[in-house]
Amino acid sequence: MRNAVLKHSLLLAIFVLLGNVVFSQILNPVKWSFSVDRVSDDEAILILKANIQKTWHLYGTAIPEGGPVATSFTFEPAKTKYKLIGKISEPKGKTAFDPNFEMNLKLIDKQANFKQKIRILTPEAFIIKGSVEFMCCDDSRCLPPTEEHFELKIDKKTGAAPGVVAIDTASTDTVHVAKTDSIPKVVEKPKKEEQKSGILWIFVLGFLGGLLALVTPCVFPMIPMTVSFFLRGKKSKKQGITDALFYGISIMIVYVVLGLGITVIFGANALNAMSTNPIFNVLFFLLLVIFAISFFGVFELQMPAKWTNALDSKADKTSGFISIFFMAFTLVLVSFSCTGPIIGTLLVEAAVSGKTLSPLVGMTGFSLALAIPFTLFAVFPSWLKSMPKSGGWLNAIKVVLAFSLLAFALKFLSTADLVGQWHFLSRPLFISLWIVIFSLMGMYLLGKIKFSHDSDMPHLPVGRLFLSIAVFTFVVYMIPGLWGAPLKFISSFLPPMTTQDFVLTEGGGSYPSEELPAGKNVSKGVHGLIMFHDYKEGLAYAKEKGKPVFLDFTGLGCVNCKKMEADVWSDSRVLNILRKDYVIISLYIDDRTTLPESEQYVSKLGGREHKIKTIGNKWSDFQAEKFGVNSQPYYVLLDNEGKKLVEEAFSFSTDVDAFVKFLEAGKNKKK
Repeated sequence: MRNAVLKHSLLLAIFVLLGNVVFSQILNPVKWSFSVDRVSDDEAILILKANIQKTWHLYGTAIPEGGPVATSFTFEPAKTKYKLIGKISEPKGKTAFDPNFEMNLKLIDKQANFKQKIRILTPEAFIIKGSVEFMCCDDSRCLPPTEEHFELKIDKKTGAAPGVVAIDTASTDTVHVAKTDSIPKVVEKPKKEEQKSGILWIFVLGFLGGLLALVTPCVFPMIPMTVSFFLRGKKSKKQGITDALFYGISIMIVYVVLGLGITVIFGANALNAMSTNPIFNVLFFLLLVIFAISFFGVFELQMPAKWTNALDSKADKTSGFISIFFMAFTLVLVSFSCTGPIIGTLLVEAAVSGKTLSPLVGMTGFSLALAIPFTLFAVFPSWLKSMPKSGGWLNAIKVVLAFSLLAFALKFLSTADLVGQWHFLSRPLFISLWIVIFSLMGMYLLGKIKFSHDSDMPHLPVGRLFLSIAVFTFVVYMIPGLWGAPLKFISSFLPPMTTQDFVLTEGGGSYPSEELPAGKNVSKGVHGLIMFHDYKEGLAYAKEKGKPVFLDFTGLGCVNCKKMEADVWSDSRVLNILRKDYVIISLYIDDRTTLPESEQYVSKLGGREHKIKTIGNKWSDFQAEKFGVNSQPYYVLLDNEGKKLVEEAFSFSTDVDAFVKFLEAGKNKKK
């Protein structure tokens, strides 16, 4: 008897362990709890609290079109019992640019307290029913949109606070009434300092921008002029060093005050919102194009002459530190036509970072790089003898910068096109424009193109030759991108692969030449591959063709799904196998298309009932039920009966060889 008990206990332990192993793949990084703060007989605050595991985050309640699923709350109406007062309040969170969605998004991590104020219209007790829909992601994956239902009990009017009614979804679905005499206050944790790495990058970017500004025609000639200003009159060496240092500090003060003013007036959040606004991006695109035309020598952009003349006369009339400060201010205004586009681009990059101090830090880096050479040459004027003289090379730098501005401006136009969903700047068109722009830059460096301010070039300098070789190499590198090559080196600048018109195959044809199979849920997807978007329809086609199935659980907003498609699927070996040997079924777990009423159902997965209303809900539920997993990307190899060919699935990994082995294993098992 005792042995039998031990045997059964051992078996039970094994089943529990196996159950934990299977279901541990169902990720649930967000635990919700719900409570009521009864502030008076007539008013209450519904507290909807999310505890979020480390490295994961939710999104805010307002997300631009084309982004992930926003966090949203639905309350079942009961007009005679309660009324919502205002909109739901959400935690501050942080706003950061998400390159995968090409937009700024509000991210909420660790703990989130959403609050909804209500007016109570009845003295009787009642239940408020509702749900929260949310999507959570970490740095390597996004989970499908999830819906959590709740019920909150409002007690009878008693003239006193009745306590807190709470639901903790981490443990139960049952309504609990906390029998307490006082209502615990919800204290939100103070927001931590933003990560220093982003701020450091903005500083480095600003510093590099300052170094670039130094070798422009508006700034470089100012160095000897500045030195002559400090050599005027008889001054001691100590006084000369003091004046030079103050001059450098003055340059920094002017630019830092500019960055501080932008932060104070607009705020990082306002700049952040502007950086994803289609109109703002179009305007900045046009501004960079205007600057580029100016750099080509068509016209000169300058600050009003009255400003520079007034400051110059102030510098002459005054003395001491005041005179030096006005001299620094004059430098800033005079050099604006060259530094303007660099500063503007820097400030946009600072806005995209989403950090409050970014404009200030960026301008500090820019001004420091600009101030150091002026200060050093003022302290050591003898160094001027070793400095290269002004000449045609300065205008050449200006023209090269003009070509670069034209290319970079297209990035802002692309952002506007993606956010605005205009669909006119496809990936091949973008690459074509870059090929033309950089080809013209290379021809200019070789002396085949000449602009109005260029001086005669009797021979080709070695520096220009090597630079032109680098430019034309870059042009050749981009050409395969017209036929779908991933171009990983510049992929962050390019429109997404989904805007690619066609992909050239190894045999010289293109995927669009293949006819689409009959069916309403089939299309040509990434890299021109034929993809089914319905499991049963794809399985039936696989049975008809006698091919195995490549089952792809993916998402429209899945970061790593896109990375896998760009870095792994683009490999010629992978493309060849997928195209020839498998039927691809891609199921989007975040497709919010509503299912017909007849196809909606209630799922009891995980011991809870939740209604499946959308296509994404359906495939997410299917993935969790059939494979015990709810993360993406997730790839499974099946035969045409729906049985696994390879026991192990493939998740996120950019190891192309491992992915090829995975696909080959399925092929061999099928044979």
